[in-house]
Amino acid sequence: MKRALLVLFALAAALGFTALGIWQIERRAWKLDLIARVDAGLKAPPASDWRRFAEYRKVRLTGTYLRDRETLVKAVTERGEGFWVMTPLRTAQGVVLINRGFVSSPRQARWCGPDTEAAITGLQRATEPKGGFLRANDPANDRWYSRDVTAIATARQLGPVAPFFIDADATPNPGGYPVGGLTVVAFRNNHLVYALTWFALALLSAAGAVLALRRKRA
Repeated sequence: MKRALLVLFALAAALGFTALGIWQIERRAWKLDLIARVDAGLKAPPASDWRRFAEYRKVRLTGTYLRDRETLVKAVTERGEGFWVMTPLRTAQGVVLINRGFVSSPRQARWCGPDTEAAITGLQRATEPKGGFLRANDPANDRWYSRDVTAIATARQLGPVAPFFIDADATPNPGGYPVGGLTVVAFRNNHLVYALTWFALALLSAAGAVLALRRKRA
């Protein structure tokens, strides 16, 4: 009886591991397609219909920066620790948050000037709700650890805004700050390794079931 249960358990495990391996193969196909689409988008000229969202899609838009509604969000970049400068841009089609770039201190953000007309080229990015790792956003005390579009819009009383933000490109800003073009576009793609691991475990489980059956017959 115990051996029969062992065989059943091993067979169930083999089926489960096989299903997980197939799932990882499907995930790999999805990830490769995503990488291809993002790469194509990065190489394409910027689109003017900026309201249609796709992660890392390159767009171009014009409007007026609302500098009195700016928000500094904690950031860690290749330049070290500092802040992202999130500035609302009022366009003819509505308001959208622009990540103008990085500053190492709030003092540098104040060098950026008054409300200005601006033409922006950048990448569409998904909102980052709630906060950073182990750090929740604290709107009441103006402490921000993630680029949460809805929370920032509410705190700055912006009204309706686009449900995403745009990372500005590396076009220099007056005075040199903020520094744009620091978007990191990278996707982890370990799905093949995971799939092979699951398939190997499925084979081991199946081998264990066969071995148990052989011993039972003996």
